[in-house]
This record gives sequence, structure tokens and C-alpha cells, in this order.
Amino acid sequence: MTTAPTARPGEADVRPAGPPDSRPHAFRSIGTVAGAATVHGVHGAAGRTHWKCFAGRRQLDSPTEAVEWASIPPGGLSGEHRHTRTEEIYLILQGHGEFLFNGVPHRVGPGSLALTAPGNVHGLRNTGDTDLDWWVVETLSPGTDAVLSGADLTPGVPAMGDAVIYDLFKERTVSTDGVFTGPLRQIEAVDLDAGQRTALGRADAELAVFVHSGEGRATAADGTAADLSADTCVTLGADTLTRFEARTPLRLLVVTLALPQLSAEAS
Repeated sequence: MTTAPTARPGEADVRPAGPPDSRPHAFRSIGTVAGAATVHGVHGAAGRTHWKCFAGRRQLDSPTEAVEWASIPPGGLSGEHRHTRTEEIYLILQGHGEFLFNGVPHRVGPGSLALTAPGNVHGLRNTGDTDLDWWVVETLSPGTDAVLSGADLTPGVPAMGDAVIYDLFKERTVSTDGVFTGPLRQIEAVDLDAGQRTALGRADAELAVFVHSGEGRATAADGTAADLSADTCVTLGADTLTRFEARTPLRLLVVTLALPQLSAEAS
């Protein structure tokens, strides 16, 4: 990631530049929480959950199951369930609640980042008086990815661990080393003042970027541009560079999703 001097925002539209066959796939997906589905009984829990999937295996090259948003009302519960094949983060966007990890509740609020490795049971309860919203990124563990791809690997049964919860808004950057073994390598909070810009991109990884607050604009190297507002999520292809410009104070949440073959070559 690099930070550049201030720049003038462009028009409010989304437009590609150049012939389609010549454009790199900078934006793998882009969407907002508008039109989120209402799901009842998620993971066997009573009540309803609002849910939106931004990207999955069809949009991404990394072993990523899904990039999603979810919300439960006051008193709501996202049911406890065991992770046997994926690694998953919950990043609380707004509201307050309890992250349930192997039967033990942990208080969480905006900026709380919970990591769940395979072998563990997790869930989320809304204990506040407003909706509890969170960002979800779920990736395949190496064992699961090997099974799905037909590789000659028999994964073992991972042991249950301790709860791993960070305050991302305070720590700014969190590495998953020692907890995850798959493609989800890092989570970062990036704050820009009005008029500032930054460039995001990795040669060996895709990026998932969620707009936590503020307004701005994202422009890819090929000229493709999109207006940004709170609760917008974009996923960016590997080996691309996208400029983010802030029209108002802008907070971006950025997840690094490594492409195993590229990260191996880079090392």
C-alpha cells in the first residue's frame, strides 16, 4: 500500500475504459448491502439475519469461500456452529454483542476482530439496543483446498484453540500468523482525511476492501471507476493497483487474500 498527495475527485459514475479484452480485471466484484436477504434460523438459531454475499469462488482466484456482510437485530443470535473446513473472521462494524467461542462469551463492539480456525465453535449474539453488523471473510484451509482440488493430502483434525480477538481500530494492522494457515494473511484499517488518497494492490494477493464510513471514489489503473459510500465492498484482483480517494473522512477495512502459487514464487 502507498499513500500519494491529494487529488481532485472525479465524476460520480462507474465506467470502464478501453476495449473489454484489454482491461485487467481490477474490480473482481463491487456491491453494497442494499437488497440484503432476510434469512431465518441461521445455523439453527431462532430469529432473523440480514445477509449479503459480495464475492465467492466464482469471482476470486484465491481459495476464498465467501466475502459477506451480516446483521442481526437487538436480542438476535447467529447460531453457534463448528468450523471443520474453513478459516473465518468476524469484524464488527457497528453495535455491541458477545462473540461465542467454544461456549465462552466475549464482549465485542465496533472494530472487534475475531479469528476462528478450524476445529472451533463460534457464534454471535446481539446484546445491544441497535442492529449488530459484521463483515465476514471465510477462506479454505489448506487441507480443505487440497481435498477439493484432488491433491494427495489427508488433513488431520485440528485441535480447539483459545479465542483470538483484536481491536482492529486500535491496532490498525493484524496478521493471522499462528492462527490461520490459509490465504487470509492480514487485516488492516486505513483512514483517509477528506482530499487524501491511497493506492492499494498486491502482486501476490487479492484484496477485499470494505468501506466502514465516509465517501470517496476508487479508480483502477485501467480507468475503471466506482463511487464509494459506507457499507460498500470491493474485491481487487492480484497484480493490480487501485487508487482510493476520500471526499469525506474515509475508513477502509482491507483484507489480504494470498494466491498460493504466486506467494510461493515470491518467497
